[in-house]
Amino acid sequence: MNVMHLLSSAIRGTIIAPPGKKLVISDLANIEGRDAAWLAGEDWKTAAFRAYDEGTGPDLYKLAYAKSFGMSHEDVTKDQRSIGKVQELAGQYQGSLGAFMTFAAGYGIDLDDMAAKALPTIPSEALQEAAGLYDWYQEKGLSTYALKAQTAIVIFCFVQGWRAGHPAISSYWKELEHKVVLAVESPGKTVVARKCKIRRDGAWLRILMPSGRYLCYPHPRVDDKGKISYMGVDQFTKKWTRIPTYGGRIFENLCQSFARDVLFDHMPAVEEAGYAIVLRVHDELVTEAPDTDEYNSDQLSALISAPLDYCADMPLAAAGFEAYRYRKD
Repeated sequence: MNVMHLLSSAIRGTIIAPPGKKLVISDLANIEGRDAAWLAGEDWKTAAFRAYDEGTGPDLYKLAYAKSFGMSHEDVTKDQRSIGKVQELAGQYQGSLGAFMTFAAGYGIDLDDMAAKALPTIPSEALQEAAGLYDWYQEKGLSTYALKAQTAIVIFCFVQGWRAGHPAISSYWKELEHKVVLAVESPGKTVVARKCKIRRDGAWLRILMPSGRYLCYPHPRVDDKGKISYMGVDQFTKKWTRIPTYGGRIFENLCQSFARDVLFDHMPAVEEAGYAIVLRVHDELVTEAPDTDEYNSDQLSALISAPLDYCADMPLAAAGFEAYRYRKD
């Protein structure tokens, strides 16, 4: 038995509402997917989120798969929807084989079985392009993670399909990378990258987000090959070291930071409404309130998904539940 895993799984249950109180919990729905589309200007997707929230649009995971291969979302099967979900999670931040494998494992997808089932449904042009990419990986000695050739080619199809279906997001990775290099090499000059502004002053590179907060990178550097790095704490060694980065990773930092701002900027209204904030977990807010019908998860969800001045046209949605002991919904 893994005792540490067992103990960590029980942490939520240690948060208990006192007598006369209850926990009211809500989380923002797919906030990173929404802010990624809004920040990059992927307008069709922002509209799709809005339609889905209004009950007039399709499931976004079905739509992701359908957009990849030019088919109707109504024809997407249950298995294909699961692939669409992994595409969304892995593809948004420039992920390829490794990221797809990681998320597929998390959802219990057998990659070889998936590839065999998907192969007949993938357009021949997409397969030819993916096969060429696989050959290039082999020539360059790049890792294909010991995957079968067919499986790797099918995953490349999903990755390339997602990118083709998200031209604004895909192009923003390279744009961010280019603009960061330009800012690092031009101290004191403000560089615009769509809804963000990038500037280096002294030892700091700062990205000004629409929320008005800065995303900061200390001691940025661009090497003679154009690769970007900065100083930070390595997530594995926990040591202060130079950390390499690239367009997709910068976009991930940007989306996660902006998602934080969206939730935090709703918190004053939450507290003013009588919900005492106990805990924030990523995009989820755990609050304590009187144990009456007046305080409920629908109201809390409305509070944290209300429009904000700096992103009024970005669709937001939230959902939650009430309990006396904290748990995963």
